[in-house]
Amino acid sequence: MTRENNPSAAKLGLESLTVGYRGVPLISDITLSLAKGEILTLIGPNGSGKSTILKSITQHLAAIAGTVYIDGRNMRTLSGREIATKLAVVLTERVRPELMTCRELVSAGRYPYTGSFGLLTAHDKEVVERSLALVHAEDIADQDVTAISDGQHQRVLLARAICQEPEIIVLDEPTSFLDIRHKIELLGILSDMAKHQGISVVMSLHEIDLAERISDRIVCVKGDRIAAYGTPDEIFSDDTIAALYGIENGTFNTLLGSVELAAPRGRIRCFAVGGCGFGIPFYRALQKRGIPFAAGILPANDLDMAAAAPLAQKVVTSAAYMPISEREIAEAREIIGRADFVIDCGCPVGEYNRANADLILYARGEGKRVCTSLRELPEA
Repeated sequence: MTRENNPSAAKLGLESLTVGYRGVPLISDITLSLAKGEILTLIGPNGSGKSTILKSITQHLAAIAGTVYIDGRNMRTLSGREIATKLAVVLTERVRPELMTCRELVSAGRYPYTGSFGLLTAHDKEVVERSLALVHAEDIADQDVTAISDGQHQRVLLARAICQEPEIIVLDEPTSFLDIRHKIELLGILSDMAKHQGISVVMSLHEIDLAERISDRIVCVKGDRIAAYGTPDEIFSDDTIAALYGIENGTFNTLLGSVELAAPRGRIRCFAVGGCGFGIPFYRALQKRGIPFAAGILPANDLDMAAAAPLAQKVVTSAAYMPISEREIAEAREIIGRADFVIDCGCPVGEYNRANADLILYARGEGKRVCTSLRELPEA
């Protein structure tokens, strides 16, 4: 039996779990597992049930059927204090207790380890300060919780979870209120915790590019069953992501980890001579202006292909690591002849793409306008 099929042997395991509200199933037959030090991320559309699954794992919501295991033990058999020493939770609710400083809120994470009077030892206080430092919240430690921003509040809640010194941490959309710097910092913290401290992380994310980069396993949540479950390499394909989110007017770019908007349609007005990633900003600028275009001549493995394929009406391609052929040159020239203008994207010229430099000369000889910068592009 594989680890995926044996949840009771994992650090965290879900076996035939059915979740929902008031006895009405939302998602059924959830079976998956997470090993020590792994990061598992739930992705999927809004309202698909990601938060419901997480709340059922943490017992904030009663599961309708199935079992949650921690270290092979049925979670229902563990006391609240036992659970609190093994599992920490950061949910999306904006809980802001009054008359409490950030340090005091973080200190609440030590509750499972204190006695009946809740008094902190010197060691407990040291853990609190270390947790605040880990999320870069020392400067707001003495501020009232109600006086800080949403992003700062999210970091303080993470510090409280870290302060519990858990074996598993569950987070519901932890990056939602953070700017890009703090998103990266927070995910870096979680990655370090997983790698160096062996903490298992379960979370939901909207930023699927970040989910792909940080996760060991991905759960796709859509419909009444888990749509897909596997490693990022198994999950992140253009078709899988498009089906998961119902993307119709655009595409998910697996190589670049980004979404490309729908390509402009109509008569090809421009031929963009690109390559090596130099064409990507031009392709996106043309898309914004609604100008249908062709791109080329691009080797099949060129970085520009990732953006050109979904955004261009036509891409003239050549074989990878081979000189451009006469047939490909003729095809590009024919399109240039019908286009209103040409873009020289500035790709360096070498042995294999020398024909692209000749295309620019050909366009000028045909009297075509040649743009070399974004500011020279015409409006729609």
